[in-house]
Amino acid sequence: MDQIRLNKFLAERLGISRREADDIIVARKVFLNEKPAELGARLDKNDKVCYNGKIVPFETAFLYLAFNKPVGYVCSRRTQGNTPTLYELLPEKYHKLKTVGRLDKDSSGLILLTNDGDFAFQMTHPKFHKEKVYQVELDLPLEPLHQQMISDFGVKLEDGVSKFAVIRDESDNDRKRFTVILSEGRNRQIRRTFASLGYTVTKLHRITFGKYSMDGLAPGKYVIIKP
Repeated sequence: MDQIRLNKFLAERLGISRREADDIIVARKVFLNEKPAELGARLDKNDKVCYNGKIVPFETAFLYLAFNKPVGYVCSRRTQGNTPTLYELLPEKYHKLKTVGRLDKDSSGLILLTNDGDFAFQMTHPKFHKEKVYQVELDLPLEPLHQQMISDFGVKLEDGVSKFAVIRDESDNDRKRFTVILSEGRNRQIRRTFASLGYTVTKLHRITFGKYSMDGLAPGKYVIIKP
């Protein structure tokens, strides 16, 4: 029978990261077959796992949400200062779901949430090349040379070259509105790329993530989706 690593099992069932799962194992909060669990342990459906005195069921129902995040909310479960978290806009029954990637406080649009760790991995790991499409507005007209630099050659950032498609909105004569198509997912990559060339992103709104879109979903609203 196939076995699963304990930290992966806990991450998927509790909606935490594998590192956080390792932390609660080390803290001796997890018992495997009534004995304190060890790092690296594996289990199958015949094993009994308890966390904080409660049984963690082997079988679980996976959930997948598409959510239209408004500007002004963070993707963390914890508030950051006075900044609210998107979980405040979701029913409590979905608070254990994890976001698949992130959007920063000043960005809006499509966020996926799930308790399926494998799905999250396949959507975010660079080797799967999941395209994300954004509507972007800048504070200044984008020079055609800079547009070509980003799209064709990339711009060097402190964490490597950043390259993505930048497509002009033909109805915008001011050259401030663009569609960005990105298959990476580095922290604030779009903002940092334009900033390196002297521009400030004034609007960043994600409209698709892989094959998923919001399909007219209002800000702050969600819909259950199928993988």
